Amino acid sequence: MFGSGDPVRDDVTMTEHEMTEHEMTEHEAPAVVWLSPLLSRPGAVAGEGVDTAVAAHYGNPLREQRLLVEGLAAVDLSNRGVVTIAGPDRLSWLHSITTQMLTGLAPHTSAETLVLSPKGHIEHDLHLVDDGQTTWVTVEPGTAAALVSWLDSMRFTLRVEVHDVSADYAVIGEPVRAESTPAEPLAWSDPWPLLVGDTAAYSAVVDPARHPGSERPWRELIVPRDQLEAALGDRPLAGMWAAEALRVAAWRPRLGFETDHHTIAHEVDWLRTAVHLHKGCYRGQETVARVHNLGRPPRRLVFLHLDGSGHTLPERGVEVEAGGRVVGRLTSVARHHELGPIALAVIKRNTPLDAVCTADGLSASQDEIVQR
Repeated sequence: MFGSGDPVRDDVTMTEHEMTEHEMTEHEAPAVVWLSPLLSRPGAVAGEGVDTAVAAHYGNPLREQRLLVEGLAAVDLSNRGVVTIAGPDRLSWLHSITTQMLTGLAPHTSAETLVLSPKGHIEHDLHLVDDGQTTWVTVEPGTAAALVSWLDSMRFTLRVEVHDVSADYAVIGEPVRAESTPAEPLAWSDPWPLLVGDTAAYSAVVDPARHPGSERPWRELIVPRDQLEAALGDRPLAGMWAAEALRVAAWRPRLGFETDHHTIAHEVDWLRTAVHLHKGCYRGQETVARVHNLGRPPRRLVFLHLDGSGHTLPERGVEVEAGGRVVGRLTSVARHHELGPIALAVIKRNTPLDAVCTADGLSASQDEIVQR
C-alpha cells in the first residue's frame, strides 16, 4: 500500500527515452514525486509514467468518464508541479520571456503561456493565474524544478521571487469552465479551445463553438497539500484514464505527450490558447513568426479512431505507418466511453488525409486536426 504523501525519486519510473524527450542531462537531479494519499482509496490503481503518483482509475474508468462529463467527479492531479512568482515585476517579466500577453492580467484571470527554446521548440507549458500579489503556475509532473532553475537564470535585477512549492500545494482537476471566486481556492481555468488574444488557429475547425474541446470544461484548483482530501469533500473520484480520454477527444495537447524536443506550437495547434502573435520579443519568437508567415509546420497533430475489435490498445510512442512507411508516432491513447479506442498522433504533414494508418498492427482512420 502506498503511504500518504510519501516522497519517491522520479528516476525509478522515468525511462531513458522520456528523459531525452524532456532534455534532461546526466547532471540534473531527479524530481521528488509525492505519492497521493488517494491511492489508498478502495479500488485505486496507480497510473503509469509521469502519472505514477496518482490513480489511473478507481475500479471503473468508463463510469468515471461519465461522471466527469456530468460534472460530478474530480480528478487527483497532485502529481503536478506548483510554482509561485512574487514581486511587483512578475507579470511584465513573465510577459517578456514567454509566449502570451500577460501585462495587466487581472486577479483570478487564467492564462496559458509557453516557454520556448531559442529555436522555438516547446520546453514548458505554464497554467497561470494571479491572485493580485502572487502568480501561481501549475506544470507537468517532474518539471517544476527545471522551470524554476530557468526562471531564476532570467531574473537579472528584476523584483521577482520564484519558488517551487510543489511539496506544499496540490492540484485538483474538475469539469468546470469558470474562473475561481475569492471564496474558492485559486483555480486555473483552461481556455481551450478558445482563440485567446491576437493568435491563429491551425486546426481545420477554427470556430471554438464547433471544436470538440468545447465539450470539455476544465479547471485546476490549487490547494494546500495537507488539505487535498478535505478540498475534494464527498465528490466521486475519476482517475487519469478518464481525464485523459476526455482530453484526447478534445484534441487538447499535453506537454511531454504530444510534444518532443523538436515540437513547435503550430504542429499541435497550441497557438490557439498560448501564443500571442504581435507582442514584444521573447525566446523562440523568430520561429513562431517565420512558420506562421512563410511556411507550414513539418508535422501535424491528428485524431485517430483505432480498430476496437481487440481487447488491448497500442502503447503511447508506437510508430504510425501509412502506405508501408513510418509517418509518425502515437502520442496519447485512450478508451472513450462513447467513441471507443481513440488516440492522438503527430505525423508528417504530407501524409494523405484519406490514408489508412496502422499502429502496432491496428488500423486507424484520421480526423484532421492541424491542416495539411
